Amino acid sequence: MDPDNNAFRRKLERSAELRAVRSWGGSAQEDAEIEAADAQEREKRRKVDDAARVEYLVRDAMAQGKFDNLKYAGKPIPGLGERYDPDWWVKGLIQREQLSGIGPPAILLRIEDAELDAKLDQQYTEGQVRETLEDFNKRVIEARRQLQGGPPVITKLRDVDAELERWRERRAASAPPEPDLPTETKRTWWHRLWNGLG
Repeated sequence: MDPDNNAFRRKLERSAELRAVRSWGGSAQEDAEIEAADAQEREKRRKVDDAARVEYLVRDAMAQGKFDNLKYAGKPIPGLGERYDPDWWVKGLIQREQLSGIGPPAILLRIEDAELDAKLDQQYTEGQVRETLEDFNKRVIEARRQLQGGPPVITKLRDVDAELERWRERRAASAPPEPDLPTETKRTWWHRLWNGLG
C-alpha cells in the first residue's frame, strides 16, 4: 500500500476515535485534537482538485470490481451516434417500464385506430359499438383542435353506420354455425296444448 494512504487512514481513524470520545463527553484537550484533525482533513480536501478526486474514485471502484460485468461491457451504447432527440429519456422510460396511454394524442389515436376493430368485436350490442365509435370520433376532433404542438393528427374519423355494418358482418362470420335440426321433431305437451288453444 501507499505510505501516504496509510498515514491518511490513520489520521481518519484517529479523528473518528476522537469524535466518539467527544460525543461521550471528552475533555477540552481532546476537543482541540479533534478540531485540529478536522482542520487538517478540510485543508487536504481543499488542496485536492476535482479531477484528481474523480480519478481516485474511479481507480478505487475498478479495484473493488464495480465495473465488472456491466450490461453493455464491450458493446456499443444503444442510440449513440444517432441524431439528437431531446426526449430520449422519456422514450426510454416508456419502453423500459412498458407504459401505455401516455404520449402525444396523434400517436395514441393512430395506435387506437389500428386496434379499433378488435375493440369493437369485443362489444355485445350495437349501442355499445356506436358509443365506442362516437367517443373515438370525438377524441379525434379534439386532437385536431389542439394547439399544443406535437405531430399532426392524421387519423381519419370513422363512419359510424359503415362501421356498424362491418361489425355485423364480422359478428355473423365469426358466429358458430347453427346445428341442423331434425325435420321431424316430437311435439311436447306444451306445444300440443298451446296449438290446441289457439
